[in-house]
Amino acid sequence: MLDSPKSSKSSALSAKDSVKKLKIKEETKAKGSAKGKRKQLGKKDEEVDISMASMGHPEIFPLVFTGKTQEILNCRINEDITEEKPYKLLKKEDIIQDMKTRAAVSDFHPVKKIVLEYPGEELLIVLDSEFKYGQNFYLVATEEAKESFLNPPEAEEEEADTKEGTTEEYVYKPPVRKPWVSLGSEKEIEEESVNESLRKIKYMISRVRREFGSKVKFTDRNASSVKDGYIECTSYQDKNFIIKKLEKDVGAQVIPKVKEMSTQTKWTYPRNAATQYFPREFSDEEKELCLSSEDLKEFIISVFLRVEIALQQNEIMNAFFDDWKALAEDESTFGGKSDAYLKEYQSFTDLHYLKHRTVSCVCWHPTIYGIIAVSVTERLSYEERIAQSGKLLLRKSPILFWSFSDPIHPQLMLECPEDVYCFEFCPSDPNIIAGGCMNGQVVLWDISEYEEKLQNAKTGAGGSKNTAVNMPTFIQAQQSGKEPHFVRYCAVSSIEYGHKTVITDIHWLPDYFEVNRMGIAFENRIGVCVQLITCSPDCSILFWDLRAPKPTIQSSFEKAKEEKAIEAPPDVPTTFKHLDLSWRPLIKANLSKSDTSGDYSPTKISLAEEHFHYRMQDKMQYQIKPEIFGDENPYKQLRVPSAKALKILENIPTNFFVGTEDGEVIYSDWKMERESDSGRLISQKPANKYTIHDGVVRTIQRSPFFKDIILSVGGWNFAIWKEGVTSGPILQSCCSSKRYTVGHWSLSRAGVFFIGREDGNIDIWDLLEKTHEPSQTQNISISMITCIKPWIVSSKQHFLAISDNFGTLHILEISWTLSHPSSNERASVDHYFEREVKHLDYFEKRQEFRAKERRELELETQRKKTRVAGGQKSREQMEEQLNINYADFLDEEKKILTGLGLLKATDRFA
Repeated sequence: MLDSPKSSKSSALSAKDSVKKLKIKEETKAKGSAKGKRKQLGKKDEEVDISMASMGHPEIFPLVFTGKTQEILNCRINEDITEEKPYKLLKKEDIIQDMKTRAAVSDFHPVKKIVLEYPGEELLIVLDSEFKYGQNFYLVATEEAKESFLNPPEAEEEEADTKEGTTEEYVYKPPVRKPWVSLGSEKEIEEESVNESLRKIKYMISRVRREFGSKVKFTDRNASSVKDGYIECTSYQDKNFIIKKLEKDVGAQVIPKVKEMSTQTKWTYPRNAATQYFPREFSDEEKELCLSSEDLKEFIISVFLRVEIALQQNEIMNAFFDDWKALAEDESTFGGKSDAYLKEYQSFTDLHYLKHRTVSCVCWHPTIYGIIAVSVTERLSYEERIAQSGKLLLRKSPILFWSFSDPIHPQLMLECPEDVYCFEFCPSDPNIIAGGCMNGQVVLWDISEYEEKLQNAKTGAGGSKNTAVNMPTFIQAQQSGKEPHFVRYCAVSSIEYGHKTVITDIHWLPDYFEVNRMGIAFENRIGVCVQLITCSPDCSILFWDLRAPKPTIQSSFEKAKEEKAIEAPPDVPTTFKHLDLSWRPLIKANLSKSDTSGDYSPTKISLAEEHFHYRMQDKMQYQIKPEIFGDENPYKQLRVPSAKALKILENIPTNFFVGTEDGEVIYSDWKMERESDSGRLISQKPANKYTIHDGVVRTIQRSPFFKDIILSVGGWNFAIWKEGVTSGPILQSCCSSKRYTVGHWSLSRAGVFFIGREDGNIDIWDLLEKTHEPSQTQNISISMITCIKPWIVSSKQHFLAISDNFGTLHILEISWTLSHPSSNERASVDHYFEREVKHLDYFEKRQEFRAKERRELELETQRKKTRVAGGQKSREQMEEQLNINYADFLDEEKKILTGLGLLKATDRFA
């Protein structure tokens, strides 16, 4: 330590401790009430001593230098100031500038008066690394102390003390109590403090007064009557909790515990009361005074510009646009995976009727919620069917109607003459069902009598609404002994004139047109669907008409004989009794091959006017029956009208796409042509034929959003076609690791479609996200996927029915991401298809250009090979040169004769 002015100068100390501290006076104002402040205004400012006078160094003032101050004054510890050089000279004007800039926040604020009265131009600050004076720095406030610190006197050696080895005695000095001096750290403490920003959740639990003190009664419930009674809740790994939090910044503060309690208020008897209010209005004088005031004018002038800008923005931008919804759509567009999976909703199976059978077709009921129908067939190969043909005659495969309310028992069963491979509800009347059988027959059912049973399916398998005891549905069915109703078919087509093999696809023609035997489209005045189209691998496509032929004049004996022969059982509806066993097709079209004498074998067909079947919102209009028939079933009174009175519809396209057993996609026309020799009607040759798939075409379907976009699935790949583009598919997938079995477009998103595989997985393709691979793959079953059929219940609920080879029907709920399109998804998908068409045209032109280059290169190579060494020409080259010379001679002769007038310019010269 340095010697003070009063002490002796003989004691020598080191350079670090050779500074004495000064004493400064700082004026402070007492804080308190307004009354206390007024009392202290007349008093003198109290002096606060922050120097080290108590320790014998009144010239040293300890200071706290924050990191910001060290950076401003370039006195950073271990960089600008080290232990070897623990001091630095600061200019007085820099310190004054810092105090002006930062005011009370400046670390020199406690010694402001000392700095201003300092006589020199530079002040000395010293690093107090050992916190000897309580802070990290201290200020030397006099020129004498500064010179003594910078130029310390030489220390005198005390040999005697060293030899004797005596130690200096330690004198205890008690700490001196000092008042609190604010150095501006309150702002930093406030910035670093943690404030609670989340709003606390408040729960209020109440109960009806009449139930106070009542006993709780537990009862049994029927598990089958509740939707979630049999749902399996399997565990899954939540990816949101995989990321480990490496660091967490938590602020804690000791606060008194707070407890909130509430009680119910005292209940009083309610009474009827009314209160009338009326608005308080200004008088005319008050209105005039307010409008003419200067405050109002100044206010209008101040907000005029802002209001004008706001009105302009409202005209330019939509002020009510939902930014949060648009933000969510953008996130889902760029591949959000949070909610993009199919969720298991329900599953249906039956151990009796579905044992050793597979689901061949699935159809949702068009109007009744929760009703879905499936057709089942024997899971046998062709050889096994031949070996077990006798047993199969006694065991028919029905069509089962399932309901969401009863996942165990089917609600209705349709009897079939043979295994049904495809069926479809009539768009005009959902009670009429048409199906195609294994033996090539077309079957018709009428379930009008059971419509009420399907609508009231929630009452259970027994059909009774009042159940004495709440027990499972399967126990009620066993006790009551009631089985599902079997509905026999109304009519079946003639085996002789129908298909020769299994019917693989069936469609209803729309209700606004019909076709005649020539395939020409006429107007349909009846307003209901009356015609069907079926296809089969027997190389034929047949059109069927449900209406009865024109009545002919018959004798009474023939009429009685016919009625006796057609008499149906009492439990079978007579809607189509005129077609039973005598139903013949209206048109038979064959797909003949152009290069050979054979025919194509179609498996799936897609009509240009069938896209409306996939739009569920239109199906609710099908229940409107024509007024001309009244309440009676319109199909009982249908008759074939006269073709002369019908109007021909020229705008109905008659082209269709067909998928074959050999993986070909055919584009043809169903209009018939008359043969020039015999005059009989024959089918037109297919316009285009493409071999894309390496297996049987399982699906060929038009998009519900684009009438000219077709999806075909078969073998190990799929393809997307655009009608009118004859060069091939606009999009073709690469070979998959597993064979594709079925596919279907999404009903709500234009760029999404689902494809089933033979390993039980579902590939979900989103063209807006990826076009080279599926956006995701989800496992549904352990066996092959056989059918996929989506259904829209409402804007918030979309279902996807998936069946497998083991006879199980899975109902999955489509997530929000896969069911709700973005604002411009349809336009984006359409733009993508147009780009693919242009890319396909460019690819064809490049192929033609490359082919032309190859031909020219081959000709040039051939010419080089035919050349003979020595410059001699070969025989072929000589003949070619002679032909060229002769042609030149003929041209010259023609010009001479024309110039002499012996030959006209228009005549040909032989």
